[in-house]
Amino acid sequence: MDPQARKKALQMFTYGLYVLTARHGEDVVASTVSWVTQTSFQPPLIAVAIKQASQTYRVVREAGVFALNILGEGQKALASAFFRHAPVEGETVGGHPFTTGSTGAPLLTETPAYVECQVLEWVERGDHHLAVAEVVDAGINFEAAPLDLRSTGWSYGG
Repeated sequence: MDPQARKKALQMFTYGLYVLTARHGEDVVASTVSWVTQTSFQPPLIAVAIKQASQTYRVVREAGVFALNILGEGQKALASAFFRHAPVEGETVGGHPFTTGSTGAPLLTETPAYVECQVLEWVERGDHHLAVAEVVDAGINFEAAPLDLRSTGWSYGG
């Protein structure tokens, strides 16, 4: 196999951008993720890949719940704010306001929508492990087209 062809082909997959948030005790995480897909209508299931060697992975494993804050078109700067550790200060994470969802996960008020999820199982293969989770709550903050990875000029894959 040609490694460059494989990398280029995998980078052509289309992805939305999300900020995954979770809380376990005093630990709060907020990380930009892109490897997300819906897997079932009934029950409503999604799958999200989380880098196994990350604090986000540890907190989601311990909490068993998380939220995906769906980024909107024009929110590239907001997406980039969660590439690194985002400290919590009062009712902000990384300087961005949040409320607390029904699962206890932070919900960013600046994103168009969110889903809150309960992890049902983990697929532990490779450097990112896959959380299969049921959507247990959702909300719309405002109408906007979703932000996708390609429109940012960034790539994550290959």
